[in-house]
Amino acid sequence: MHMIFFDMNGVILRWPVPIGTTINAQYYKKVLQDKLRPAIRKKRPGLLESGILFHHDNAPVHTARAVTDVLAGYKWELLEHPRYSPDLAPCDFHLFPKMKEHLRGQRFETEEDIIQATKVAIKNLDKCSYVTAFKDWLQRIEKCANNGGCYVE
Repeated sequence: MHMIFFDMNGVILRWPVPIGTTINAQYYKKVLQDKLRPAIRKKRPGLLESGILFHHDNAPVHTARAVTDVLAGYKWELLEHPRYSPDLAPCDFHLFPKMKEHLRGQRFETEEDIIQATKVAIKNLDKCSYVTAFKDWLQRIEKCANNGGCYVE
């Protein structure tokens, strides 16, 4: 499993979760603090100071108090994710399908092979792909709002 954080300019952090690791609130919080925040500082200088709009789905690990407290402490604006709307997560409708296109049909012998192939799949996505993901996401959010709830295809 990988945790992937991206914006309209591309991937900020791709974090391979070690096999056997349970992603709970404490683990996710640690990734936000020890991996994502430093990656933002390195790859997007000035973004931490100018303000971050942060979106993730409403999985229990994302909505846990430990996680929301960290995000509030960073003063990151958390964008709400409507319940029962998995089709509103850009990773699910855009990034992962694009990665699967690149990975389809390949066999991997080691965890390191998977990590490397995933890294290559992400690098093969151009910047326009990320811009498209966010444009599509905004359209889906608008449809969700206009329908009074979940996104309707």
